[in-house]
Amino acid sequence: MTTSPPQPPQNPYPGQPGDYGPPPEQFPQYAQPQQPGPTQQPGQGYGLQPGQSQHGQAYGQPGQQYGQPYGQPFQEQAPYGQSFPQQGQAFPHGQQAFAAQGQQQCRFCGGFPAVDATVRGHQGLIVVMKFLKLRGPFCRTCGIASVRDMTSKSLWQGWWGLGSSIINPITMLMNIGPMQKFKSLPEPSPGPGRPMDPGKPLFLRPVILGLLVPVALLALIIVVNLDPTSNADVGQCVQNKGTSSHPNVKVVDCSSSDAEYRIVGKVDDSTDDTQCEQFAGSEASYVYEHRSTKYTLCLAPV
Repeated sequence: MTTSPPQPPQNPYPGQPGDYGPPPEQFPQYAQPQQPGPTQQPGQGYGLQPGQSQHGQAYGQPGQQYGQPYGQPFQEQAPYGQSFPQQGQAFPHGQQAFAAQGQQQCRFCGGFPAVDATVRGHQGLIVVMKFLKLRGPFCRTCGIASVRDMTSKSLWQGWWGLGSSIINPITMLMNIGPMQKFKSLPEPSPGPGRPMDPGKPLFLRPVILGLLVPVALLALIIVVNLDPTSNADVGQCVQNKGTSSHPNVKVVDCSSSDAEYRIVGKVDDSTDDTQCEQFAGSEASYVYEHRSTKYTLCLAPV
């Protein structure tokens, strides 16, 4: 009886020579998602409708972007189909733009550009005085309006007092510098507030008549301190409208009926009326002394 030699057991799983056991686990392979093409929206997978995720939930409207890169600041997105205005550009529907970084805005209306300046005014209160001050920054419109308003008040309120009559014109002249700054600015971009009303120029306002006040005061001072006989000379005639103790002498025409005395002699830099005895016909004298000025007129009846 012929027998075959024993054979090694056969492997029931093909492709695994010399080993027993089931084949290694096979994991399903998936293709990498393709990059979105010209007609494919970001975030749209295979077989999904626009605006729908794999779980069937809407991820947003077209035009919105989600998933900012990690570490990057969030960028606000404008509504779909619109864009935000640039700096310095007015917002639609009455909203205002913001000034550029580092650019000054008007303290009163928020417009820009603006410049730092101080506008001044003055009020005279007979015995005391009041100094007015308004600080910026000012835009062109609010700056010009402030100068006109402050100067208008000073033109009729700033003269009442001896000290104020001197300080007030200096105060108004100090506003010339700020006014030049304001006029050199361009027209302001509107801010959140309402700008001041510049009104009419100063020379078109009734308060400009206030400039006549210092002129009148100066004329009054000159008249009060004017010596009517300072230029009187020998041969001229004078009239005394006062008394002997309080004379009020002025020069008149010798042919006039007002002429009372004729000047027969004049002694400069002296108040000694005894020196008139040297002049023939002298019967009266007029002595004048004010500060460093003094003289004596020797008079004879006309």
